[in-house]
Amino acid sequence: QVQLVESGGGLVQAGASLRLSCAASGRTFSTVVMGWFRQAPGKEREFVAAVIWSGSTTYYADSVKGRFTLSRDNAKNTVYLQMNSLKPEDTAVYYCASSDRGGGVSLATMYNYWGQGTQVTVSS
Repeated sequence: QVQLVESGGGLVQAGASLRLSCAASGRTFSTVVMGWFRQAPGKEREFVAAVIWSGSTTYYADSVKGRFTLSRDNAKNTVYLQMNSLKPEDTAVYYCASSDRGGGVSLATMYNYWGQGTQVTVSS
């Protein structure tokens, strides 16, 4: 089992920045990919960003490219999502996820461990 704990959400104005953190514990040695997803009220969960744990290749949704940056600290088993130039449409609950299997990194069904989520609200 892998446990994921997110932190760093909050209420900010449009144009501001936030950094989310996701600390992993447990059987982290089996992690293949870690990702961030978000879910706004009334909408489906959508892919935001992901990193291949062994090689550090990163992937981003088109909607966040150039604004969001995923990074990690291997020693702390922690991934970060730096979110700049936030927009009201970025408002959502952000979830950290990890997977011990390969596949499409943007597919929520590929991930087998999820955090509890952290709320990000961007006011206009």
